[in-house]
Amino acid sequence: MRTVTFRQLRVFVEVARHLSFVRAAEALHLTPPAVTMQVKELESAIELPLFDRQGRKVTLTTAGEYFLVYAKRLLATLKDADDAMARFRKLETGLLSVGLVSTAKYFVPRLLVKFREEHPGVEVKLQVTGNREQLVALMVNGEVDLAIMGRPPRELATRAEPFAAHPHVFVAPPDHPILRSGHPPVAALANYPLIVREAASGTRALMDRFFQDHRVEPRIAMEMSSNETIKQAVMAGMGLSFLSLHTLGLELQAGVIELVHVEDTPVMRMWNVVRLQSRVLSPAAEAFRYFILEEGETYLAEHDRPWMGSTVAKTVLPDNEPG
Repeated sequence: MRTVTFRQLRVFVEVARHLSFVRAAEALHLTPPAVTMQVKELESAIELPLFDRQGRKVTLTTAGEYFLVYAKRLLATLKDADDAMARFRKLETGLLSVGLVSTAKYFVPRLLVKFREEHPGVEVKLQVTGNREQLVALMVNGEVDLAIMGRPPRELATRAEPFAAHPHVFVAPPDHPILRSGHPPVAALANYPLIVREAASGTRALMDRFFQDHRVEPRIAMEMSSNETIKQAVMAGMGLSFLSLHTLGLELQAGVIELVHVEDTPVMRMWNVVRLQSRVLSPAAEAFRYFILEEGETYLAEHDRPWMGSTVAKTVLPDNEPG
């Protein structure tokens, strides 16, 4: 183990991420033979095979799965050390890794473009996850500096700072009969099929809590893990849905989806910028944290204003419910 290098660990983690030597080589800007050599040297150093290779198929061995946990910890510790030294150098350069739930992809990239204009020396890496649980896993493994999410994880020691309101709404296709009701009660939703996010998503947890609070049993017709797929299903007339308002700008503008002004909606949550308490933020990460706390609310308020003006009520649910 004494001859193991951080270069070998980085290569190993990348191959484990992609389960492909070729794709790992592309990600690391190396040749496939160079990646293969690094992995072989690492396996020789620890005297155990880390991958099973059957033709082009690559899988982790049991030893590889265990070693991956420690490799990620070592690389995260090295990054923490580098970030700490960068603070002494007071440099706003280097790599900034930002993780976000899929709903945030509708606005975070635009904020990052503005951030890069002010901090051109920072290289930004975005990691978009399908849902909240996947983002929490990235935080646990030290793979992101900051996370943009709605419901902060209670299972981790984190610091969560709210920076903007996050409204959620019910939507329908333009010709749906519920739209004739004006401002229907929550109970009216029980008469129609709902297309909803998967149970692991923050949007689904918020919807479930809303119905529970109003003692209404929804008719869940389908579960889908993609906001885009849900919107297409709604437009096709397959049912109603409950989505973040931030995912709906283009569809509302085009008139292919309509807001259902259900009583006690929109349901308001907050967007948070989250980090592990144990992590030392690099100057680049600290700069982005400050930027989004300063700029995020203004940007999202301008995004929401055209649609929020027609709402008559809102429910604010706390971010500390179980789950």
